[in-house]
Amino acid sequence: MKPLADSIRPNSIEEVVGQEHLLGNGKILNKMLSSGKITNSIFYGPPGVGKTTVANLMAKVSNKSFYKLNATNASLSDIKNIVEELDSLMNLNGIILYLDEIQNFNKKQQQSLLEFMENGKITLIASTTENPFHYVYKAILSRAAVFEFKPIEEKHIEVALKRAISIAQKDLKNIDIKVGKKILSYIAKLSDGDLRRAINILELCINTTDINENGVLNINEEIVKNCCPAKILNYDGNGESHYDILSAFQKSIRGSHVDAALHYLARLIKVGDLISICRRLLVIASEDIGLAYPNAITIVKSCTDAAMQLGFPEAKIPLSEAVILLATAPKSNSALIAIERALEDLDKNYISEIPANIRDGHYQGAESLGRMQNYKYPHDYPNSYVEQHYMPSSIEGNVYYEAGNNKIEKNAKEYWDKIKKI
Repeated sequence: MKPLADSIRPNSIEEVVGQEHLLGNGKILNKMLSSGKITNSIFYGPPGVGKTTVANLMAKVSNKSFYKLNATNASLSDIKNIVEELDSLMNLNGIILYLDEIQNFNKKQQQSLLEFMENGKITLIASTTENPFHYVYKAILSRAAVFEFKPIEEKHIEVALKRAISIAQKDLKNIDIKVGKKILSYIAKLSDGDLRRAINILELCINTTDINENGVLNINEEIVKNCCPAKILNYDGNGESHYDILSAFQKSIRGSHVDAALHYLARLIKVGDLISICRRLLVIASEDIGLAYPNAITIVKSCTDAAMQLGFPEAKIPLSEAVILLATAPKSNSALIAIERALEDLDKNYISEIPANIRDGHYQGAESLGRMQNYKYPHDYPNSYVEQHYMPSSIEGNVYYEAGNNKIEKNAKEYWDKIKKI
């Protein structure tokens, strides 16, 4: 018997759930399927969202031979075998090559497709769970349209689950499968936007549930929990989802949205990415809070040190403390802007010598070179300040640091403005 996920695979565009931005009336893939004119395409998105299904539908409506490879275990010889069949009678109209997980092909393997894509003999439909702009050879990207598939919404997963139940019921014949709306919603939530996962959970529940004396197979919450004890998040420790979550994490703290920051922290905790959390928190303390609350870096360092020493699950407590502190702290990026301006000067401008008065003079012969001869020791002057040359003459007067609009930096600026005026 075929797996339930294969049994319910749509045979027409009307049976596909989700992806309205691509498959809805008037949308681009809908038009392509309706016309039967298929172009080189790359389908990008998480697993279980319909990439393979839509590729199969494209092959069905086109007047071309269909070949399928999985880049995980395919090789150059597999491509050569397909190319050798291009001039056969059955392939006169060209072929559609569906290449699953194209990110696993190296540059040479991807390049081998280019000649045949250009002359139209091969129409490539590739799918990938990784961002194609990071993993797919640019020459292929320039010859293909990239379509992003989104996670399936819960309401659409529930529709597909109902269809799966009706198909499973036909296979079981005289058995009545009972799944309440609440349970359908629960399975949809556990699937986290992955329709295939939802169908597999349902199938496992059906296969492991006893049928009562009335011929009813009743699936309840306890059965679902036994079949899927924990929700599995879509996360790749080295892939795009990793950087997307870290980006959202930092932007939420920077934007002072404490609840969103805790949400993304929870995602990172769930997958056990302790090192990334600690590194990002230390960056945020300096980049986004900075001089508005200089003690933040000290506190965050203590929290992250404690988290590293404790490990999970206890590490979640000091990490939560650090996130709440940073999200609710005043913000300043003046330190970041200042050092970026200084670095930009080094790249763009001629930089003259360091002024002689502040160069090292603690060696024999320094005096004859004029080193440190006119240096004024600030602590010998009122308020430990005296005006003298510090900047190289070629960039004298360049300003890198501007005080942020917060209490600590404003107070420091007012103090030094007053001292320097005196």
